[in-house]
Amino acid sequence: MRRFIRNLAVATALVSVLTVAATAEEPKRGGTLITALGQSPRHLNPAVQSGIVTGAPGAQLFAAPLRYDEDWTPQPYLAKSWKVSDDGLSVTLNLVENATFHDGKPITSEDVAFSVKTIQENHPFKTMFAPVTSVETPDKHTAILKLSQPHPALMLAMSSQLMPIIPKHVYGDGQDPKTHPQNSNDVVGSGPFKLVEFKPGEHVILERHDGFFMEGRPYLDKIVMRVIKDPSARAIALENGELHLSTFESLARNINRLKKVDSLTTTPDGYAAIGPLDWLAFNTATGKTADVRVRHAIAYAIDKNFILKAILLGTAADARTGIHPGSPLYESDVASYDLDIDKANKILDDAGYAKGSDGMRFSLNVDFGWPEMKPNAEYTKAALKKIGIDVSVRASADFPTWAKRIGGHDFDMTWDTVFNWGDPVIGVHRTYQSSNIKKGVIWSNTQQYKNARVDELLESAGKEPDPAKRKALYSEFQKIVADELPVYWTNTLPYHTVYSNKVGNPPLGIWSSSSPMDRTYLK
Repeated sequence: MRRFIRNLAVATALVSVLTVAATAEEPKRGGTLITALGQSPRHLNPAVQSGIVTGAPGAQLFAAPLRYDEDWTPQPYLAKSWKVSDDGLSVTLNLVENATFHDGKPITSEDVAFSVKTIQENHPFKTMFAPVTSVETPDKHTAILKLSQPHPALMLAMSSQLMPIIPKHVYGDGQDPKTHPQNSNDVVGSGPFKLVEFKPGEHVILERHDGFFMEGRPYLDKIVMRVIKDPSARAIALENGELHLSTFESLARNINRLKKVDSLTTTPDGYAAIGPLDWLAFNTATGKTADVRVRHAIAYAIDKNFILKAILLGTAADARTGIHPGSPLYESDVASYDLDIDKANKILDDAGYAKGSDGMRFSLNVDFGWPEMKPNAEYTKAALKKIGIDVSVRASADFPTWAKRIGGHDFDMTWDTVFNWGDPVIGVHRTYQSSNIKKGVIWSNTQQYKNARVDELLESAGKEPDPAKRKALYSEFQKIVADELPVYWTNTLPYHTVYSNKVGNPPLGIWSSSSPMDRTYLK
């Protein structure tokens, strides 16, 4: 946190540098950006709803206290400056003085306090603001967040994806914020664009907010977000110029196809804070996978290179721990499990799991939550047969069925995709803390993993203000879980951003399209 204070001057300077750079590139004002959403948002208010399809329009409709550049440096946004107290127990936000909501009413510290309270009470990520005990508002442009303990994750939690500033005069009317009618219609936002129309399943249309507090921005007149669920349809639309931009593309064959189109740029940059990882999760409490030796043998039998090259066609990167490789807290020097069938068989032999007359030692099920994971599950069946484990691939009728099964701890192994959401406190701790074993809750500690030292490390790291000490704590944590393997991490998701060469300054920071696109323009 003290580093963030020192970075303020740097961040302010960076804003000036970016302004100069933008001027040098001569961004054009005007035009309509056509982009895509892979699913239809339930609504458009990220204060009460997680997810990237809410985050994309939400980051345009609502401003946040901070924004981040591609090297994780915080920059001023609604907060022109900020200060963390020496004891780490308060964060003072000094708001810009000319910011208004889309209905013309000023954005004040009361709206910040109201937004924090709404997020605490309604957002599924409870750890983001858990230590915030109150928000003081000594004047209209000063908000002081009071904390029960130091909470370095708070800085990233003040990004657009996670802390939109919503109007108290709209959402404080006594209606449930989760079902408020103005989550989807007549949205009164605080960001660079305002809502024209939201037709679920079809599109979200936004237009420039002429009263936006950053002079001269946004550059675009409009953004049209078309809901196109079929990846192949999105690829065709990008190729023929119907779409200018699409983010979170993950179908490997389409990514490689689009890389060959001269009029497009296809890049994996921009997803470090989203932190998407694929992994094979184990039930560590019951059945054969409760034995760490079985988990080790399975890891040695699975060929990561096959997954990366044959299934994902070179579009994803290796991942060795529960922290995304794009994070400054990632530790790469951990136990790894290169393919070694002989070693895997020996581990199981030594553990007393003898092969039967059919060559099999025992049986396991492997689940998967969505169609994209089916190839991984089928590969797992083939790979583990080589070490005498008879695997049944267990499909679910739909996502809720899978979620109920895994959340209910009724599984041996499952392929899963989980996001870090910026800071480990937000998206990593939930998988490994023993206090988060919650039956019936998907993406909690569904592995039922327990390690007292891991609990202690995560507790300490979550409130450690010194960056170097915090990194050391997370390093030890990653080494322990890489050895005990409650999950076996295989790769980052192959998320790519594809954009027309007509697009200037596309969203390639750490939050991808869940960041404001006020600087994006059409050439």
